[in-house]
Amino acid sequence: MKIISEYLQRTRLLVLSLIISSFIQSQSTNDRFSQYNITWTSQSENSSGSMPVGGGDIGCNVWVEDGDILFYMSRSGAFDENNGFMKSGRMRIRISPNPFETDAPFSQTLKLREGYVEITGETGGQPAKVEIWVDVFNPVIHVNIESGKPVAVEAAYESWRTKNREMTGRETDNNRSFVGAPVKAMVRKDSTAFRAGDILSFHRNDGDMPDAFDLCLEQQGLAGVKEQMWNPTKNLIFGCLVRGKNMEPAGTGQGRYASADYMAWKIRSAEPSLKHSIKIYLHIGQSETLEDWLGGLYSLADEYEKTSVDARQNTLRWWQDFWNRSHIIIKPSSAGNDSTAWSVGRNYQLFRYQLGCNAYGEYPTKFNGGLFTYDPEFVDDRMKYNADYRRWGGGSFTAQNQRLVYWPMLKSGDCDMMLPQFDFYLRPLKNAELRTKVYWGHNGASFTEQIESFALPVAFEYGWNRPAGYDPGVQYNSWVEYQWDTALEFCFMILEYERYNGNDISKYIPLIESCLVFFDEHYRYLSMKRTTKALDENGHLVIYPGTACETYKMATNPVSTITALNSVISRLLQISEKYLPEERQIYYKEYLKRIPPVSFRVMNGYHTIAPADRYERINNIELPQLYPVYPYGLYGIGRSDMEVAVNTWKYGYEKPGQKDFISWHQDAIFCARLGQTGEAKEITVKKLSDSGRRFPAFWGPGHDWVPDHNWGGSGMIGLQEMLMQAVGEKIYLFPAWPKEWDVDFKLHAPYNTVVEGQLIDGKLTGIVVTPESRIKDIVDLSAADSLSR
Repeated sequence: MKIISEYLQRTRLLVLSLIISSFIQSQSTNDRFSQYNITWTSQSENSSGSMPVGGGDIGCNVWVEDGDILFYMSRSGAFDENNGFMKSGRMRIRISPNPFETDAPFSQTLKLREGYVEITGETGGQPAKVEIWVDVFNPVIHVNIESGKPVAVEAAYESWRTKNREMTGRETDNNRSFVGAPVKAMVRKDSTAFRAGDILSFHRNDGDMPDAFDLCLEQQGLAGVKEQMWNPTKNLIFGCLVRGKNMEPAGTGQGRYASADYMAWKIRSAEPSLKHSIKIYLHIGQSETLEDWLGGLYSLADEYEKTSVDARQNTLRWWQDFWNRSHIIIKPSSAGNDSTAWSVGRNYQLFRYQLGCNAYGEYPTKFNGGLFTYDPEFVDDRMKYNADYRRWGGGSFTAQNQRLVYWPMLKSGDCDMMLPQFDFYLRPLKNAELRTKVYWGHNGASFTEQIESFALPVAFEYGWNRPAGYDPGVQYNSWVEYQWDTALEFCFMILEYERYNGNDISKYIPLIESCLVFFDEHYRYLSMKRTTKALDENGHLVIYPGTACETYKMATNPVSTITALNSVISRLLQISEKYLPEERQIYYKEYLKRIPPVSFRVMNGYHTIAPADRYERINNIELPQLYPVYPYGLYGIGRSDMEVAVNTWKYGYEKPGQKDFISWHQDAIFCARLGQTGEAKEITVKKLSDSGRRFPAFWGPGHDWVPDHNWGGSGMIGLQEMLMQAVGEKIYLFPAWPKEWDVDFKLHAPYNTVVEGQLIDGKLTGIVVTPESRIKDIVDLSAADSLSR
């Protein structure tokens, strides 16, 4: 096997003037993306055959069933008392005469570059067209209908939350703090009615039922500091206003969709017309009174009616800018030829579109479905619940999964979309610091792996049947006990965000520092409880009890924690002159010396990275011993001692299940970072091939749910890493890219750098680097053999 020095000797450093790319095909950017539009020529059987559309912080699942257009509506931050992530309802659009009830040609298309769904049909020999789009800059969904002859339109708002009720069976998995709780999980009904010709519907968290926030406080012994804690669900009201131009109330109805009963409130066009327009205004806010919230909703609607003349063009322009930022187009000449490689490239773009729909959400895109979940029985036929359900919770977040949704945004140039994930930790920082102070009396933020949106552990993972005397700050759960270090990965992500685009991160420095201080003070504190010394004989912290991900439990000096601390502090010190006073710089230089070294072990006769100095049991199937490869980049292309990392990938694991491609498994990323082209390609094809569902990028459920967003995110990262890796100031192109995959790409690198190029027949045929001065840092590996092509 060739070692890294031999590998790099075969590279060619590109020192050449700026080249204007000659693209694989003489296509405009718009044409390149039009090949990825998804078109269906038949209607769907149910909501599992839905198509995503969205913008700003709103997502809709759109499908046509039995001649009706239906779509679910979801907006970031719509959390009820139980901290469930609730849909904003379902719309049903019916046109008369109906262009979708005949044998005439039918099509439903996701116009990817323009960001909207178009549905076409025919009635009486006249074409009809429906466009559904979401304003990126305002929380408004548009339904525009045009027909060759006058038609009537009925729009029904359908709600299944029509009465207070108790959750049943496994439904509480959508509100995980109530799983096993001594109190019943109750779903509070919405309020829906006609109002001045519109349909008004809202859900109000008004405190008259047990809520997740109080449940967690009481369970975890924090009721005494309740008034000091931030509660994002208190007085939260979310809902919508359905308004149709020249439409009027047409009564109510009821029905059953899948396994959920619903009521419908209908508006109908006053008379047939060639054009119809329906707008749905979505509003979320914490308001002391309902009147204040209603004022905000109607102010939004009334102002929008006056100022929205340019809304469509502004939204189209945003999507055009979004697609101009970056792309990976594989084998563009193979469009429509059932090419696996081409499909991988298409599905990469389709998933990025889903991420773009929550670009500016109050909350980050959730790993377990984002904005695009649908009726659960079409995922798992045992789950006969309504469309609010998703496995692994609505308002609770699993950090190991969330990170994979946001890492690919660096190279795709979507750094502006990363802020909701950063703010998710920044907003409740005081809550995380308070729990540390209450439980242990020291400083620092203790963010656990499974947390509610208010940064307390999910009650189920905290444990409802805890033994007497158990540390009150630790989750009594075999999977996530002592797992604090995932917050450090988001700190590292923030620092990488700064390295990529140079944006000021001053507001996040308190978060980063507090997470770091926790580990320093907490593990000295624990050591002093066991012995008379805060550090070991070498002056190092003893990270015990710890955990290497959820896999290597009750570990000493787990590698995921050690490399996280090393990476975050080292990077923070690199920019410390800008962000830290001198005394803090000195503190972190000394802190760095206290971090224990990475351990190694021999596996199958090979020197490999160990998951920890020691551990007591194996609980899951992750590969934390490769976290020094990704995300922390201590080993890999352009770095020293890659052989030990390659050995770790090949031999350094205990269970076959630790290698997989579904959901959050990072195998393709590891292989790409280690130059293992053949395996990276094989795993990426499995990861990014069509999902088997009607929409090809609705993967899952895997370990999680549908659409599985950490499945798509890890797939994006793997493909990016195969194509381009940034090491220091060097930019390595094609470190694990199959030579037979022609590609046209545009990706972002650190220090405000953009790299565009094409690989044709295994050769780099053109490159544009912005700024031009960075072309000296490009290393072209397309002519080199990888360690394992």
